[in-house]
Amino acid sequence: MSNRISHCFERAEQADRAVLGIFVSAGDPSEQASAAILDSLVENGADFIELGMPFSDPMADGPAIQAASLRAIKQGMTLQGTLDMAAAFRTRHPDTPLILMGYYNPIYMYGTDAFISAALDAGVDGLIIVDLPPEEDVELCDDARAAGLDFIRLVTPTTLGDRLPVVLEKAGGFVYYVAIAGITGTKSAATDTIEAAFTRIREETKLPAVTGFGIRTPEQAAEVAKISDGVVVGSAVVSIIEQACADKTPDADELAAAVGDYCRDLSEAMKRT
Repeated sequence: MSNRISHCFERAEQADRAVLGIFVSAGDPSEQASAAILDSLVENGADFIELGMPFSDPMADGPAIQAASLRAIKQGMTLQGTLDMAAAFRTRHPDTPLILMGYYNPIYMYGTDAFISAALDAGVDGLIIVDLPPEEDVELCDDARAAGLDFIRLVTPTTLGDRLPVVLEKAGGFVYYVAIAGITGTKSAATDTIEAAFTRIREETKLPAVTGFGIRTPEQAAEVAKISDGVVVGSAVVSIIEQACADKTPDADELAAAVGDYCRDLSEAMKRT
């Protein structure tokens, strides 16, 4: 596990709180505004950042994050641009874990060795590659792990049976539990099913486990924080950006402040006592 990720969970445990991860798409709605949003998230309590690598066919993402990817692509964001944003973020925030989340096709086109090297140079701590099952990820997973990048696995309600050990075999950093069967931002997570899932996950791994997909409000986050080691919020954050872009080009600082206010409320909800 990368030092930044392990320290993040250790600090939260000592403070009797869950970890808060926030997903945003790199370059949404512009590179300048996206950088300001990242800074605001860190300043307002985000414990780690999932930086989405914009992709035109994001099969696991709901309408909000699909639209975020398209806004970023229209503004010229690329995989290289995402890596450049990651490097700039690392310069400004040396201690905050940074995880790249996306799909394999752009990485394959970039070159897996070149991508791993660039991600390490940029200060990235881990990868979440949504469309690479364990049986198909040898081109990326083994080399990324050997180089020092955590390969964070997604576990869904349908992988909690015999397949769970297979999915977790090469997992690093933390386990990302997808709390709904479906795409991001379309349903709400039920705490009773999350609790049952975590009992099963903790039978198989000592890695911390976080819950994502379907968490939109501080109240929902507070309930899940009682069960999980961490909570990830994405679509609800991206929706704030989407609303700001509805009828005008938003001011970057005002948009960053609005996202930061929401993040602060979520961070407060991570406290267990």
